[in-house]
Amino acid sequence: MEENKEILLTQEGFDKLEAELEELKIVGRKDVAEKLKVAISYGDLSENAEYDEAKKEQAELEEKIMKIENMIRKATIIDETAIDLTKITAGSIVKLYDYDFDEEVEYTIVGSTETDPFSGKISNESPIGKALLGKSEGDIVEVNVPDGTAKFKVISISR
Repeated sequence: MEENKEILLTQEGFDKLEAELEELKIVGRKDVAEKLKVAISYGDLSENAEYDEAKKEQAELEEKIMKIENMIRKATIIDETAIDLTKITAGSIVKLYDYDFDEEVEYTIVGSTETDPFSGKISNESPIGKALLGKSEGDIVEVNVPDGTAKFKVISISR
């Protein structure tokens, strides 16, 4: 991830990040502190595998906390009320006709940290997400994907 790159988030994604951070700070730190306390009670720290493991877990936890705090600091929340419904942008919900599978699909265009293809959330930086940005209803979009070219028609844009 680039150092000063803005991070696009929906309000839902931002709230999830804040909740995860709170959980890590309160529950995660308490759990690690308890493991350290138990490991220290075993005595000699120089050959104490439990202590080494707890210290490693503590370092990983603090790194994850720092990463999430950094993401929150750089976050730009997508103003869903200001989404232009005539063009696809981050935050848009798009209904597409997928020519390859002869079916309608629906995607929400989100920032890269919220991507969850199984829930229909695709990144504005993914090949399909990038190709859809700026398109309007009725537009035909062809995207190079790993197994060839995917072809879609934009049916509707909502939020």
